[in-house]
Amino acid sequence: MGKKITVQSLLDKKTKNEKIVMLTAYDCPMGVMMDRAGIDVVLVGDSLGMVVLGHENTLPVTMDDIIHHASAVVRGCRKPMVIGDMPFMSYQVSVEDAVRNAGRLMKEAGVDAVKLEGGSEVVGAVRRMVDAGIPVMGHLGLTPQSVNMLGGYKVQGKTVDSAQKIIDDALALQDAGVFALLLECIPAELGKIATSKVDVPVIGIGAGPDCDGQCLVTPDMLGLFDRFVPTFVKQYLDLSEQIGSALAQYAADVRGGAFPEPKHCFASKSEDLKVLY
Repeated sequence: MGKKITVQSLLDKKTKNEKIVMLTAYDCPMGVMMDRAGIDVVLVGDSLGMVVLGHENTLPVTMDDIIHHASAVVRGCRKPMVIGDMPFMSYQVSVEDAVRNAGRLMKEAGVDAVKLEGGSEVVGAVRRMVDAGIPVMGHLGLTPQSVNMLGGYKVQGKTVDSAQKIIDDALALQDAGVFALLLECIPAELGKIATSKVDVPVIGIGAGPDCDGQCLVTPDMLGLFDRFVPTFVKQYLDLSEQIGSALAQYAADVRGGAFPEPKHCFASKSEDLKVLY
């Protein structure tokens, strides 16, 4: 087994121009597979609200939801860095709430770091978390917790002013002490510029090829979540169709008597059971 991925590991990768691989996970079996596949960073994202819990957006996800799923992922991951998402309203009310909830994620779930959305408005919370010894990843661009303010899931940073705001926020977050940034759904050119402007690793999710690494929501790239597929997602499998076909075949086998076969049954070693007929 290789060495555990750390904050310093990711910084070293940026320095050496080695791409960082990041995916999401929500349970222990997937955590184990991430570990075996050599994934660098595993995010227990509030995307679980949509791809696992069936909500229309990420807003209903609670701290208890994240802690429950993150603790399972941690049990499956040995080498990857595991990051727990800070859900909606877990850090926006006050700096004290933010530090307390981030501490819960670290203590109760055992994650290696936390992630939160926002720019200059969350700098105070980030600084206090870092001062408390909590590694923080920032998240800019399309921030799903602000979907109602943004008017939907739209590309951000398309104008000069909005692009400059993202760069300014990235620098402010870096100054506050984040160890990395996640840039979501922005023009590829802006992803390249932002990555060159900061010293910390930049992971893109729909932010072009020039970021220091890439992230996808795993159910999206495996074809498990088919309500909609973002433009930036490459689907490596269509598990939804394959699993659906397997389930239908199982139902047909049970109803038609094809399952279970003798090889799926346990035989008695005694003739005595015959008296029970």
